[in-house]
Amino acid sequence: MSRKTLTQYLVEQQRNNNAIEAEVRLLVEVVSRACKAISHAVSKGALGGVLGSLESENVQGEVQKKLDVMSNEILLEANEWGGHLAGMASEEMETIHHIPNRYPKGEYLLLFDPLDGSSNIDVNVSIGTIFSVLKAPADISGREVTEEDFLQPGSQQVVAGYAVYGPQTMLVLTIGNGVMGFTLDRELGSWVVTHENMRVPEDTKEFSINMSNMRHWAPPMRQYIEDCLAGTTGPMGKDYNMRWIASMVADVHRIMTRGGIFMYPWDSRDPKKPGKLRLMYEANPMSFIIEQAGGMATDSVNRIMDIQPTELHQRVGVVLGSKNEVARVKDYCAGSK
Repeated sequence: MSRKTLTQYLVEQQRNNNAIEAEVRLLVEVVSRACKAISHAVSKGALGGVLGSLESENVQGEVQKKLDVMSNEILLEANEWGGHLAGMASEEMETIHHIPNRYPKGEYLLLFDPLDGSSNIDVNVSIGTIFSVLKAPADISGREVTEEDFLQPGSQQVVAGYAVYGPQTMLVLTIGNGVMGFTLDRELGSWVVTHENMRVPEDTKEFSINMSNMRHWAPPMRQYIEDCLAGTTGPMGKDYNMRWIASMVADVHRIMTRGGIFMYPWDSRDPKKPGKLRLMYEANPMSFIIEQAGGMATDSVNRIMDIQPTELHQRVGVVLGSKNEVARVKDYCAGSK
């Protein structure tokens, strides 16, 4: 029995459900092809000479890996000529990427983290690509796109997705009517539907957080984790497992498949920053996916997708995953626990 491909799924959503415009469908297909190319490069590893770091830093002040730069270039080159975009923004670049004048321009904006979890590249642990699509403002015709055009709350996203490069390469996608999972069939070169209507269980006994930062967290977050660690003898009344991959894509993908809660909260090492993760490239697209799968995503107090961005590389605290557990953390942070 033949299985449905990504292209077939998107065409059905366009034709039968009117859930996606043709321009967006084509854009998603271009992004998915770029993810195939990144997956191929990742799988080569040392054989392809792609491991290790460069003598450069990105706008975040982070040392760039060879694969970071390569993945960024793959996404830019794949998407700039198709006529679907007014502009792009990447976690690896200081400002936006304008579509060259030799190419037609479209009505959408693409944001991406080209390779999430870079610290795992050289140790052969799962990494991934995160992307988000926004509709450009109506007055974009006849003028150049600006950074301000990208500063839309996550609730305005048209599409969000991630590719995870693990034992299998998977693409997880939402166009606003649920979440679908596709696995790359390398023999066919196609993304094939393998996970339909993905749902995050409402309850969990598993949390994901970098425990080495515990001494820097706000007291409510420390208290929540201490109560989790207390197990059946504590206020939670159940034993928790902890998982931490240090790749948001991999940690969120685990939650998408079996539940859990992922946290990267504010800490006191740089108190002026509300968090470490980037709102536009990581938190918003992952929040859209998690919410479409029945989960919840907050900055510990507020819904992430309601936050009005003020800058392209804005940071935010993140607590997302199983609905009831995220609500519990909100209660702790609001002082009701």
